[in-house]
Amino acid sequence: MSATIFAVIGYIGLILVLLVAIAVYRTLLVSNKSKASNEFNPSGSDVSPFGQRLTRVHANAVESFPFVGGAMLLALATNSTVITDGLALWLLAARFGQACIHLYSTSVMAVQIRFVFFLVQLGIVGYWLWQLGLKFS
Repeated sequence: MSATIFAVIGYIGLILVLLVAIAVYRTLLVSNKSKASNEFNPSGSDVSPFGQRLTRVHANAVESFPFVGGAMLLALATNSTVITDGLALWLLAARFGQACIHLYSTSVMAVQIRFVFFLVQLGIVGYWLWQLGLKFS
């Protein structure tokens, strides 16, 4: 399995794990009668700070997938994984790091570290798109 395939699977897996975590979290709130099942705000703004962060982590991962996943899927579709394989696992690690830090804290330092992880992802995808563009121009 190429690193790019592993990273796509890992990224989608992270999104699914976060979605299941939201479902479990909300199920617990409904079970202990803290909230009715039809009262949840999609933004997560009506639950605990952790529940809000969990919702935002999931949303951030989904929002980034079109350019992150899109670049990897483009490389796979065009047999260009030689471009993405070298940094695919670094990208996945940066996404995972961003998610973990976001779940842990919203302190100034945590937000700055999260931003660095996000910039790493942007830099990697930008590099990939540049290389893909050169290959097909």
